[in-house]
Amino acid sequence: MPQEDRHTNDWNSVDPHRFCVAPMMDWTDRHDRRFLRELTKRALLYTEMVTSAALEFGDRENLLAHSPEEYPVALQLGGSDPRQLQLAAKLGEKAGFCEINLNVGCPSERVQSGSFGACLMAEPELVAECVDSMLQSVSIPVTVKCRIGIDDQDSEAALQNFIGIVADAGCDLFIVHARKAILSGLSPKQNRDIPPLDYDRVYRLKSSFENLSIIINGGIIDMKSALDHLNYVDGVMLGREAYQNPFILAEVDERFFGAQKNELTRSRALTNYLPYVEQQVAAGVPLQHITRHLLGLFKGVYGGKAFRRHLSQNAYKPTSGVEVLEEAMYLVDKHMQDGELTKEESKDLC
Repeated sequence: MPQEDRHTNDWNSVDPHRFCVAPMMDWTDRHDRRFLRELTKRALLYTEMVTSAALEFGDRENLLAHSPEEYPVALQLGGSDPRQLQLAAKLGEKAGFCEINLNVGCPSERVQSGSFGACLMAEPELVAECVDSMLQSVSIPVTVKCRIGIDDQDSEAALQNFIGIVADAGCDLFIVHARKAILSGLSPKQNRDIPPLDYDRVYRLKSSFENLSIIINGGIIDMKSALDHLNYVDGVMLGREAYQNPFILAEVDERFFGAQKNELTRSRALTNYLPYVEQQVAAGVPLQHITRHLLGLFKGVYGGKAFRRHLSQNAYKPTSGVEVLEEAMYLVDKHMQDGELTKEESKDLC
């Protein structure tokens, strides 16, 4: 999509950082982002992390693939080589992304072995150099996603020192996961749950850097708590809940951006998505690569288990097409008419 067209979209008049959906490896690919746009037009979406090395030496077209319907959408990069990141940022802007975000929060050992992710919080000067290098090559914003600390470098002073040094390089927006990262001994999954949340530290960070935009992330699972955070910071970012229970996003445009009440239903959202699915399957994309992102759509409603089961049992078949989704939707309708909840669905509603 040409850059001049991107900047004329109506979303550009309202800061989409007020509500963001987190970059999540293996989850927020182009098929997922395209579906989320059926639920919210205003929230800022992020790609999965793409490494700067992959963009220099790999299949750029595939790595940067997205559709105009996804906007606003930001590209998250992983890396620590200023030259390589500068090239990657240029490619991201040319591809039409509205923002470049540097990952300084991922705690996985694989990412650490590449000397990027959360381990970079120990090297604020290098992060600043990377940010400066990218800003010199693009006209779109360059932002940073980080933790509140790592290992024993988790004091409030260390966090403020990191933010101050990187901000001096020109970064004016930080997405802060309100947990520290433990770089040895915990898996990425454990790092999302075991270190305690410290929202107050993120609030104080905003108070200390009033000129910066601070977006809070971590453990946010409903719209009420997300709205409460806006009393202290500039925006919120949802991760797992937005993926595992995506229909929660149908409230976002009204509650965060002042849009008219959304009368969208789950079935209507899926029906609107079917032409995209049909197009992608015709282009050779296996149906299960798309439907895996839809398993949580009917979470907590009549027929949700039947919907998930039908997709899981049929979408992987080589000849499967949109009829599998249509059949799954029929099962939901049938359960709603019967008015009977399975035990699993009863638990979902609690």
